[in-house]
Amino acid sequence: MTHTLTDDAVDPRALRDCCGRFASGVTVVTTRTDEGDHGMTISAFMSVSLDPPLIAISVGRTSRMLGRLRTSGRFAVNVLAQHMRPHALHFAGKPDASLASLIEDRSGVPVLQSAAAILIADVAQEVEAGDHTLFIGHVRHLDHDPEAAPLLHHAGQFRRLEAIAAE
Repeated sequence: MTHTLTDDAVDPRALRDCCGRFASGVTVVTTRTDEGDHGMTISAFMSVSLDPPLIAISVGRTSRMLGRLRTSGRFAVNVLAQHMRPHALHFAGKPDASLASLIEDRSGVPVLQSAAAILIADVAQEVEAGDHTLFIGHVRHLDHDPEAAPLLHHAGQFRRLEAIAAE
């Protein structure tokens, strides 16, 4: 679908749909404050630097998670395995009581059990970017399951990874 831009105006829905064509992994960002453990499903996560080890997440400026991350100064990125669709929905605002005991402590930060990968970071920098804030985190701990297949998100749907045979 083509959208012609006039006067630099971009329809937010058209931008969301266009960006949704990029397949991404699904993550849950978790943190701990005096009020307890908190988590939020996000797909805006990336590796920034290997030396020093930096990652970035993008959090909406109206999100409750924004203040929680600022308060704690630490967070974990839990890369979801393909069987973790219920977890993605749970932390996206569709609570599932059967997932009540899915968190464990790792280096003083809550993490999801059976995640494909976990990266724990200290907030190193915040960057205001439109209606979001980018949190750049210095990675302090990491762990991953080399056998876990990732949960993917594409065009508003959860997907599975499928290998393409070599030609």
